[in-house]
Amino acid sequence: MNVRELVNKWVILGALGLAGLLLLITAIAIGLTSARRNSDIGFVPADVTVIPAPTGTSGAPPTPTIDPFATPTSPAGVAIGNYVQITGTEGQGLRIRAEPGLGGEFQFLAYDSEVFVVQDGPREVDGYVWWYLVAPYDESRVGWAAADFLSYVPEPE
Repeated sequence: MNVRELVNKWVILGALGLAGLLLLITAIAIGLTSARRNSDIGFVPADVTVIPAPTGTSGAPPTPTIDPFATPTSPAGVAIGNYVQITGTEGQGLRIRAEPGLGGEFQFLAYDSEVFVVQDGPREVDGYVWWYLVAPYDESRVGWAAADFLSYVPEPE
């Protein structure tokens, strides 16, 4: 077989036509898949809020042991109209009750450093001195608390 017979003008024209067609298809494909024009908004960073995971500790404080010979006393400064904060629960919180005494219905758990206003008391029940507390930021958080876990704080300005 002769090479001249294989390479004639029709073969060359066909090869050039096929190459041109492939080049055109490639150019169209690149144009269709190119990146879109960016909007004029620009880069906006996202704010991230990290919320710590809850701990596995119990919310109930340990039941205190009552000394039958102890005389109930109130910490200095705890009086009607004064501000007090919860202390000494070692992170367990203080059970606030509907009535004074260990048998009073549990209302909610008040945590260390939480501040309340004293509105009634003192009442001596079950070996403790009890004071009626109201949260200054939420009047639905009210109840009786044992004075052993209260400390006087000055009125906020």
